[in-house]
Amino acid sequence: MAAPKKGRSASAQSKPGRSLALILIAIVALTGGMFASGHTTPRLGIDLAGGTSITLRAVAEPGQESAINKTNMDTAVDIMERRVNGLGVSEAEVQTQGDRNIIVNIPKGTNSKEARDQVGTTAKLYFRPVIATEVAGAAATPTPSPSASSSASGSSGDEATDKSTPSGTPSASSTTQGRAVTDALKADSTPSPSATPTGDGAGSKLEAQYAALDCTKKSARAKAGDGAKPTDYTVACGQNSSGQWQKYILGPAEVDGTDVDKAQAVLNTQTGAGWTVTMDFTNGGSKKFAAITGKLAKNQSPQNQFAIVLDGEVVSDPFVRQALTGGNAEISGNFNQESAQALANMLSYGALPLTFQEDSVTTVTAALGGEQLRAGLIAGAIGLGLVVIYLLIYYRGLSVIALLSLLVSAALTYTLMALLGPAIGFALNLPAVCGAIVAIGITADSFIVYFERVRDEIREGRSLRPAVERAWPRARRTILVSDFVSFLAAAVLFIVTVGKVQGFAFTLGLTTLLDVVVVFLFTKPLLTILARTKFFANGHPWSGLDPKRLGAKPPLRRTRRPASPAAGPVDPKEA
Repeated sequence: MAAPKKGRSASAQSKPGRSLALILIAIVALTGGMFASGHTTPRLGIDLAGGTSITLRAVAEPGQESAINKTNMDTAVDIMERRVNGLGVSEAEVQTQGDRNIIVNIPKGTNSKEARDQVGTTAKLYFRPVIATEVAGAAATPTPSPSASSSASGSSGDEATDKSTPSGTPSASSTTQGRAVTDALKADSTPSPSATPTGDGAGSKLEAQYAALDCTKKSARAKAGDGAKPTDYTVACGQNSSGQWQKYILGPAEVDGTDVDKAQAVLNTQTGAGWTVTMDFTNGGSKKFAAITGKLAKNQSPQNQFAIVLDGEVVSDPFVRQALTGGNAEISGNFNQESAQALANMLSYGALPLTFQEDSVTTVTAALGGEQLRAGLIAGAIGLGLVVIYLLIYYRGLSVIALLSLLVSAALTYTLMALLGPAIGFALNLPAVCGAIVAIGITADSFIVYFERVRDEIREGRSLRPAVERAWPRARRTILVSDFVSFLAAAVLFIVTVGKVQGFAFTLGLTTLLDVVVVFLFTKPLLTILARTKFFANGHPWSGLDPKRLGAKPPLRRTRRPASPAAGPVDPKEA
């Protein structure tokens, strides 16, 4: 039984190199990914980069307090993010705080007044008739006029079917396209008295906007329809079910989002339509919707479609088979649960009597954040320096292992923070820096636990190599329990808090996990390898493992006792 045990021991001692190679490969891979992505520095929060912080409070109409709920607040956050991002601010932070507050952090370099106007207003949802549409970036294609051959087939029941592909005929010249759009504008059967006239001047301007609109560009989508009133003709962009961007000419709004009483995603198993979105209208909305769908049903594609426009973007463009007079409608098409729920939330949010009141606007300068960061870094450097001095004086040679482990932990933390910025929107703010500084103590504590266990084994009279292996199981349990408590505290703090405090909790939790990785894959394997060197194995006075300095006990030796006589004197001949 001795030989196999020896073989397993030799095999176990060959693994430290593998662990060190694994963690070094991880560092190289993360560093390479950081440079390849172009994000070589962590993304900075508003307190370090500077900018504007806006606090908005949701206000409901009397008797409509139930409208302020988690679902609607989350939908509002999504809409505000899209508004701010439409201004070209890709690093803005929009998040809820408490039950009815939303915090919007806009980094420096953005027109704060324009951003405040964008995020502080209620979502604008309109139902507009489609005059013309085509896939953005495709060849110039005339949209069929009412005299075109394609038409929508009749159907029974109050239903609007989602149209996933644009209609059109073979490509033609831009002159033909402009003529087709003009004909469509003249033939539109849904103009409002106050609508923008479609004569030569205004119609030509709208045609030029439509021809020049490139919905594949984010900047163009953000500016499409700027300044258009609900009673105006306008241009807009939207995505079809194939993921292609389409551009539209839309008529005046006939139904407002506030005319929708309720919308929800429903799995229709009776007709086999799959996921659909049902809408219930108010009394006034029912009459408006019946009137517009009655007009659209008489037209041919695409002028039998209505566009659901949220903040200037078309989120759906179903066509109508017949007038919908029942006060409700169902939109069916290529929906899954997620997309159906998203559209239902947009429709519901537009129907809510929910507005936001601006509670506070704070301008944060980068200089103030920079001063606080420098103060924090100085404090961290002082604390790290004291830790290093303590390690050098008390642990001597072992301090090299601790310092190398700290460097590995710092490299992993930095690269992960740089990569998590673009990946999940993580921003390094002042509380996050504090979390990283606190983590230095947590990491150093893990080293100390292991080192003290090894020294205890040496005090018991064991040599270094067996002491390293015997000390590890006990130290490992202590380290895991300590890190688990720290991670649990960070997780609870992250869940129950909002805003910048979450940055502290996230960083603390991340560095706690990295502490486990570093101790298991770097610190312990490195000490196992160094225990084979003469400097450490022979207990050099500067190694930190000198048996005499530690007060080690001399090795215990067993002595063989002479056998006791069974009974009576022993016969000399037998002896």
